[in-house]
Amino acid sequence: MKTLLPLCLALLLPLTSHAASVTSCNRELHIEQPPQRVVSHDITLTAMLLELGLRDRLIGYSGISGWKTLEPRFAEQLAGLPELSPRYVSLENLLQAQADFFFAGWNYGMRVGGEVTPASLAPFGIPVYELSESCGFIMPGRSASLDDLYADLRNLGRIFAVKARAEALVQRTQARVATVRARLPQGEAAPRIFLYDSGDDRPFTAGRQAMPQALIEAAGGRNVMQDVDASWTAVNWEAVVERDPEVIVIVDYGPLSAAQKRDFLLAHPALQTVTAIRERRFVVLSYLEATPSLDNAGAIEKLARALHPQAF
Repeated sequence: MKTLLPLCLALLLPLTSHAASVTSCNRELHIEQPPQRVVSHDITLTAMLLELGLRDRLIGYSGISGWKTLEPRFAEQLAGLPELSPRYVSLENLLQAQADFFFAGWNYGMRVGGEVTPASLAPFGIPVYELSESCGFIMPGRSASLDDLYADLRNLGRIFAVKARAEALVQRTQARVATVRARLPQGEAAPRIFLYDSGDDRPFTAGRQAMPQALIEAAGGRNVMQDVDASWTAVNWEAVVERDPEVIVIVDYGPLSAAQKRDFLLAHPALQTVTAIRERRFVVLSYLEATPSLDNAGAIEKLARALHPQAF
Protein backbone atom coordinates (compact mmCIF):
# COMPACT_ATOMS: atom_id res chain seq x y z
CA MET A 1 0.00 0.00 0.00
CA LYS A 2 2.84 2.36 0.89
CA THR A 3 4.51 1.81 -2.47
CA LEU A 4 1.29 2.59 -4.36
CA LEU A 5 0.58 5.81 -2.48
CA PRO A 6 3.10 8.07 -4.31
CA LEU A 7 1.82 6.77 -7.66
CA CYS A 8 -1.80 7.44 -6.70
CA LEU A 9 -0.95 10.95 -5.56
CA ALA A 10 0.93 11.63 -8.78
CA LEU A 11 -2.10 10.58 -10.83
CA LEU A 12 -4.25 13.03 -8.90
CA LEU A 13 -1.91 15.97 -9.57
CA PRO A 14 -2.48 18.06 -12.75
CA LEU A 15 -0.08 17.50 -15.61
CA THR A 16 2.47 20.27 -16.10
CA SER A 17 1.17 22.59 -18.82
CA HIS A 18 3.14 25.08 -20.83
CA ALA A 19 0.18 26.28 -22.91
CA ALA A 20 0.54 29.86 -24.11
CA SER A 21 -1.80 32.30 -25.81
CA VAL A 22 -0.37 35.36 -27.55
CA THR A 23 -1.49 37.96 -30.06
CA SER A 24 0.12 37.62 -33.49
CA CYS A 25 -0.85 40.58 -35.71
CA ASN A 26 -4.64 40.32 -35.87
CA ARG A 27 -4.86 36.73 -34.60
CA GLU A 28 -4.91 34.98 -31.27
CA LEU A 29 -2.35 32.18 -31.34
CA HIS A 30 -2.64 29.30 -28.86
CA ILE A 31 0.25 26.87 -28.33
CA GLU A 32 -0.30 23.81 -26.14
CA GLN A 33 3.36 22.87 -25.65
CA PRO A 34 6.67 24.57 -26.54
CA PRO A 35 7.51 23.78 -30.20
CA GLN A 36 10.37 21.37 -30.78
CA ARG A 37 10.89 21.52 -34.58
CA VAL A 38 11.15 25.19 -35.46
CA VAL A 39 11.89 26.91 -38.77
CA SER A 40 12.72 30.62 -38.84
CA HIS A 41 12.98 33.01 -41.77
CA ASP A 42 15.62 35.72 -42.21
CA ILE A 43 18.64 36.40 -40.03
CA THR A 44 16.82 38.92 -37.84
CA LEU A 45 14.16 36.41 -36.74
CA THR A 46 16.66 33.56 -36.48
CA ALA A 47 18.95 35.71 -34.34
CA MET A 48 16.08 36.46 -31.97
CA LEU A 49 15.60 32.73 -31.34
CA LEU A 50 19.33 32.22 -30.85
CA GLU A 51 19.44 35.07 -28.31
CA LEU A 52 16.62 33.35 -26.45
CA GLY A 53 18.74 30.19 -26.21
CA LEU A 54 16.60 28.16 -28.60
CA ARG A 55 19.24 26.78 -30.97
CA ASP A 56 18.31 23.23 -29.99
CA ARG A 57 14.71 23.80 -31.17
CA LEU A 58 15.72 24.94 -34.67
CA ILE A 59 15.64 22.33 -37.43
CA GLY A 60 16.27 24.80 -40.24
CA TYR A 61 16.02 28.35 -41.47
CA SER A 62 15.38 30.18 -44.73
CA GLY A 63 15.89 33.48 -46.50
CA ILE A 64 19.49 34.29 -45.58
CA SER A 65 22.05 33.27 -48.20
CA GLY A 66 19.89 34.55 -51.06
CA TRP A 67 20.19 38.13 -49.83
CA LYS A 68 22.55 38.41 -46.90
CA THR A 69 25.78 37.20 -45.32
CA LEU A 70 25.76 35.58 -41.91
CA GLU A 71 27.78 37.39 -39.29
CA PRO A 72 30.47 35.15 -37.74
CA ARG A 73 28.76 35.09 -34.32
CA PHE A 74 25.64 33.54 -35.88
CA ALA A 75 27.36 31.48 -38.57
CA GLU A 76 29.09 29.51 -35.83
CA GLN A 77 25.85 28.87 -33.95
CA LEU A 78 24.01 27.81 -37.10
CA ALA A 79 26.77 25.50 -38.35
CA GLY A 80 25.27 22.17 -39.39
CA LEU A 81 21.73 23.52 -39.57
CA PRO A 82 20.17 23.30 -43.06
CA GLU A 83 18.94 26.33 -44.94
CA LEU A 84 15.65 25.09 -46.38
CA SER A 85 15.59 27.82 -49.01
CA PRO A 86 18.00 30.68 -49.79
CA ARG A 87 15.02 33.02 -50.26
CA TYR A 88 11.35 32.22 -49.68
CA VAL A 89 10.54 28.89 -48.05
CA SER A 90 7.81 26.73 -49.62
CA LEU A 91 5.04 24.65 -48.10
CA GLU A 92 6.86 21.56 -49.37
CA ASN A 93 10.06 22.66 -47.58
CA LEU A 94 8.22 22.96 -44.26
CA LEU A 95 6.36 19.66 -44.64
CA GLN A 96 9.52 17.77 -45.61
CA ALA A 97 11.30 19.19 -42.55
CA GLN A 98 8.35 18.14 -40.36
CA ALA A 99 8.24 21.61 -38.83
CA ASP A 100 5.90 22.17 -35.90
CA PHE A 101 6.33 25.98 -35.80
CA PHE A 102 7.26 28.73 -38.26
CA PHE A 103 8.58 32.12 -37.11
CA ALA A 104 8.23 34.54 -40.01
CA GLY A 105 6.62 37.82 -41.01
CA TRP A 106 4.90 39.57 -43.87
CA ASN A 107 7.60 40.17 -46.47
CA TYR A 108 9.84 38.24 -44.07
CA GLY A 109 9.08 34.82 -45.55
CA MET A 110 5.36 35.30 -46.17
CA ARG A 111 3.47 37.27 -48.79
CA VAL A 112 -0.19 38.20 -48.82
CA GLY A 113 -1.91 35.66 -51.06
CA GLY A 114 1.25 33.54 -51.17
CA GLU A 115 1.70 29.80 -50.68
CA VAL A 116 2.99 30.15 -47.10
CA THR A 117 0.74 32.05 -44.69
CA PRO A 118 -0.72 31.32 -41.24
CA ALA A 119 -3.98 30.29 -42.92
CA SER A 120 -2.33 27.97 -45.45
CA LEU A 121 -0.19 26.25 -42.82
CA ALA A 122 -2.99 25.75 -40.28
CA PRO A 123 -4.46 22.63 -41.97
CA PHE A 124 -1.04 21.00 -41.68
CA GLY A 125 -0.71 21.73 -37.96
CA ILE A 126 2.11 24.27 -38.36
CA PRO A 127 1.38 27.36 -36.24
CA VAL A 128 2.96 30.68 -37.26
CA TYR A 129 4.08 33.57 -35.12
CA GLU A 130 4.30 36.80 -37.15
CA LEU A 131 7.02 39.41 -36.61
CA SER A 132 5.17 42.37 -35.10
CA GLU A 133 6.91 45.00 -37.24
CA SER A 134 5.61 43.24 -40.33
CA CYS A 135 1.96 43.46 -39.27
CA GLY A 136 1.65 46.81 -41.07
CA PHE A 137 1.42 44.90 -44.34
CA ILE A 138 -1.97 43.50 -43.25
CA MET A 139 -2.94 46.09 -40.60
CA PRO A 140 -2.70 49.58 -42.16
CA GLY A 141 -2.23 52.60 -39.94
CA ARG A 142 0.37 51.15 -37.62
CA SER A 143 3.61 52.93 -36.74
CA ALA A 144 6.72 50.94 -35.89
CA SER A 145 7.69 50.99 -32.23
CA LEU A 146 10.34 49.45 -30.03
CA ASP A 147 7.37 47.89 -28.28
CA ASP A 148 7.12 45.62 -31.34
CA LEU A 149 10.51 44.14 -30.49
CA TYR A 150 9.66 43.84 -26.80
CA ALA A 151 6.33 42.17 -27.61
CA ASP A 152 8.02 39.63 -29.89
CA LEU A 153 10.61 38.71 -27.27
CA ARG A 154 7.97 38.34 -24.54
CA ASN A 155 5.59 36.39 -26.78
CA LEU A 156 8.36 34.02 -27.87
CA GLY A 157 9.30 33.68 -24.21
CA ARG A 158 5.76 32.50 -23.46
CA ILE A 159 5.57 30.20 -26.48
CA PHE A 160 8.88 28.48 -25.70
CA ALA A 161 8.61 28.66 -21.89
CA VAL A 162 11.69 30.89 -21.54
CA LYS A 163 9.92 33.92 -20.10
CA ALA A 164 12.68 34.86 -17.65
CA ARG A 165 15.32 34.96 -20.36
CA ALA A 166 13.05 36.97 -22.65
CA GLU A 167 12.29 39.51 -19.94
CA ALA A 168 15.99 39.90 -19.13
CA LEU A 169 16.70 40.69 -22.81
CA VAL A 170 13.85 43.21 -22.90
CA GLN A 171 15.01 44.98 -19.75
CA ARG A 172 18.63 45.10 -20.92
CA THR A 173 17.56 46.69 -24.21
CA GLN A 174 15.20 49.15 -22.51
CA ALA A 175 17.98 50.25 -20.16
CA ARG A 176 20.33 51.01 -23.04
CA VAL A 177 17.65 52.98 -24.88
CA ALA A 178 16.77 54.91 -21.72
CA THR A 179 20.43 55.87 -21.27
CA VAL A 180 20.50 57.34 -24.78
CA ARG A 181 17.25 59.22 -24.35
CA ALA A 182 18.43 60.75 -21.08
CA ARG A 183 21.39 62.34 -22.87
CA LEU A 184 19.52 63.76 -25.86
CA PRO A 185 19.45 67.57 -26.02
CA GLN A 186 16.11 69.17 -25.21
CA GLY A 187 14.39 71.92 -27.16
CA GLU A 188 16.32 71.41 -30.39
CA ALA A 189 14.84 70.56 -33.78
CA ALA A 190 15.28 66.88 -34.57
CA PRO A 191 17.74 66.34 -37.46
CA ARG A 192 16.09 65.16 -40.69
CA ILE A 193 17.06 61.59 -41.61
CA PHE A 194 16.61 59.61 -44.82
CA LEU A 195 17.23 55.87 -44.82
CA TYR A 196 18.62 54.36 -48.01
CA ASP A 197 18.35 50.61 -48.38
CA SER A 198 18.90 50.18 -52.12
CA GLY A 199 17.57 51.11 -55.53
CA ASP A 200 18.66 53.11 -58.57
CA ASP A 201 15.56 54.38 -60.35
CA ARG A 202 13.64 54.65 -57.10
CA PRO A 203 15.13 54.44 -53.60
CA PHE A 204 13.93 51.70 -51.27
CA THR A 205 13.46 53.18 -47.81
CA ALA A 206 11.55 52.96 -44.53
CA GLY A 207 8.11 54.48 -44.01
CA ARG A 208 6.56 54.88 -40.60
CA GLN A 209 5.65 51.19 -40.31
CA ALA A 210 9.28 50.00 -40.58
CA MET A 211 11.60 49.65 -37.59
CA PRO A 212 13.97 52.50 -38.58
CA GLN A 213 11.09 54.88 -37.79
CA ALA A 214 11.34 53.84 -34.12
CA LEU A 215 15.16 53.79 -34.14
CA ILE A 216 15.44 57.29 -35.58
CA GLU A 217 12.91 58.69 -33.10
CA ALA A 218 14.67 57.06 -30.15
CA ALA A 219 17.98 58.58 -31.30
CA GLY A 220 16.50 62.09 -31.43
CA GLY A 221 16.00 62.31 -35.18
CA ARG A 222 13.08 62.62 -37.60
CA ASN A 223 12.49 60.18 -40.43
CA VAL A 224 11.76 62.34 -43.48
CA MET A 225 9.49 59.56 -44.75
CA GLN A 226 7.43 59.29 -41.57
CA ASP A 227 4.39 60.58 -43.47
CA VAL A 228 4.54 57.54 -45.76
CA ASP A 229 1.99 55.02 -44.47
CA ALA A 230 4.03 51.99 -45.45
CA SER A 231 6.74 49.70 -44.12
CA TRP A 232 9.79 49.07 -46.32
CA THR A 233 8.84 50.71 -49.59
CA ALA A 234 10.04 52.57 -52.69
CA VAL A 235 9.66 56.34 -53.08
CA ASN A 236 10.75 58.89 -55.68
CA TRP A 237 14.06 60.76 -55.63
CA GLU A 238 12.04 63.97 -55.89
CA ALA A 239 10.51 63.24 -52.50
CA VAL A 240 13.99 62.88 -51.00
CA VAL A 241 15.13 66.20 -52.44
CA GLU A 242 11.99 68.00 -51.25
CA ARG A 243 12.50 66.77 -47.68
CA ASP A 244 16.22 67.69 -47.72
CA PRO A 245 17.62 65.20 -45.20
CA GLU A 246 20.56 66.34 -43.10
CA VAL A 247 21.85 62.79 -42.57
CA ILE A 248 21.47 59.67 -44.72
CA VAL A 249 21.43 56.23 -43.09
CA ILE A 250 22.72 53.43 -45.34
CA VAL A 251 21.72 49.82 -44.67
CA ASP A 252 24.78 47.67 -45.27
CA TYR A 253 23.73 44.44 -46.95
CA GLY A 254 23.06 43.08 -50.42
CA PRO A 255 25.26 42.94 -53.53
CA LEU A 256 26.58 46.49 -53.06
CA SER A 257 28.75 47.50 -50.12
CA ALA A 258 27.88 50.48 -47.95
CA ALA A 259 30.76 52.38 -49.60
CA GLN A 260 29.38 51.66 -53.07
CA LYS A 261 25.92 52.83 -52.00
CA ARG A 262 27.43 56.01 -50.54
CA ASP A 263 29.36 56.72 -53.72
CA PHE A 264 26.22 56.19 -55.79
CA LEU A 265 24.32 58.71 -53.67
CA LEU A 266 27.15 61.26 -53.76
CA ALA A 267 27.26 61.10 -57.55
CA HIS A 268 23.49 61.15 -58.13
CA PRO A 269 22.69 64.30 -60.16
CA ALA A 270 19.29 64.85 -58.51
CA LEU A 271 20.73 64.87 -54.99
CA GLN A 272 23.42 67.52 -55.29
CA THR A 273 21.39 70.15 -53.39
CA VAL A 274 20.56 67.81 -50.50
CA THR A 275 22.21 68.86 -47.23
CA ALA A 276 23.40 65.36 -46.32
CA ILE A 277 25.09 65.02 -49.71
CA ARG A 278 26.73 68.44 -49.60
CA GLU A 279 27.99 67.84 -46.05
CA ARG A 280 28.73 64.13 -46.67
CA ARG A 281 26.90 63.03 -43.52
CA PHE A 282 26.22 59.30 -43.53
CA VAL A 283 25.58 56.65 -40.92
CA VAL A 284 25.91 52.96 -41.77
CA LEU A 285 23.71 50.36 -40.09
CA SER A 286 23.92 46.62 -40.60
CA TYR A 287 20.80 44.74 -41.71
CA LEU A 288 20.40 43.39 -38.17
CA GLU A 289 20.66 46.87 -36.69
CA ALA A 290 18.01 48.25 -39.06
CA THR A 291 15.45 45.45 -38.64
CA PRO A 292 13.83 44.18 -35.41
CA SER A 293 16.55 42.57 -33.32
CA LEU A 294 18.56 42.96 -30.15
CA ASP A 295 21.04 44.93 -32.25
CA ASN A 296 18.49 47.78 -32.30
CA ALA A 297 19.93 49.18 -29.06
CA GLY A 298 23.35 49.49 -30.69
CA ALA A 299 21.77 51.13 -33.73
CA ILE A 300 20.11 53.77 -31.54
CA GLU A 301 23.40 54.46 -29.77
CA LYS A 302 25.21 54.79 -33.10
CA LEU A 303 22.55 57.10 -34.55
CA ALA A 304 22.42 59.28 -31.44
CA ARG A 305 26.21 59.80 -31.48
CA ALA A 306 26.07 60.81 -35.14
CA LEU A 307 23.06 63.10 -34.80
CA HIS A 308 24.04 64.72 -31.49
CA PRO A 309 27.84 64.45 -31.18
CA GLN A 310 27.98 67.22 -28.56
CA ALA A 311 25.82 65.13 -26.19
CA PHE A 312 27.81 61.92 -26.62
